[in-house]
Amino acid sequence: QDYDQAIRLAPDYDLAYSQRGQSYAALGEHQRAIQDYDQAVLLDADNELPYVNRALAYYDLGQHQRAIQDFDQTIRINPYLSEAYNNRGIAYQNLGQYDRAIQDYDEALRLNPQNTMTYNNRGSVYHTLGQHRRAIQDYDEAIRLSPQLAAAYNNRGGAYARLGQAANAKADQEKACQLDKQYC
Repeated sequence: QDYDQAIRLAPDYDLAYSQRGQSYAALGEHQRAIQDYDQAVLLDADNELPYVNRALAYYDLGQHQRAIQDFDQTIRINPYLSEAYNNRGIAYQNLGQYDRAIQDYDEALRLNPQNTMTYNNRGSVYHTLGQHRRAIQDYDEAIRLSPQLAAAYNNRGGAYARLGQAANAKADQEKACQLDKQYC
């Protein structure tokens, strides 16, 4: 209600629309969030925040191509935002455009070599493409950076299994289960 009041008092205040959109998104009301992000973009087309948030809302609705369009705009505004490349890579990955996903993950890592999830995501693409050794290298780096990342152990275990390394696969599956019960 505070955002509603802020918008009534200052209908040209783009940040109020963005923040109310984030509230709607947190409630799972993605269409309402998108409407607010649309208004924020109309008020300030040079602000990357509503594009990022709208892209994430589209992503949550399974509208990956629309998410990519907003991440494209985000990158035009701020080409140094590694998360925009990572998230666009995820959208490309979900569309089966693996080469483009890898390109975006590479750029995200060039901008931020400490991004654990980007290593995990790129490893997942390599795993999908049957490049299990490359996948393991990325999972290794994700684990080195974030030793508590259960998803990386789980994924690396799957890659080890594909290579016939049963002992390594089992150890990683157990570690993933120990860190997060969803992997049990």
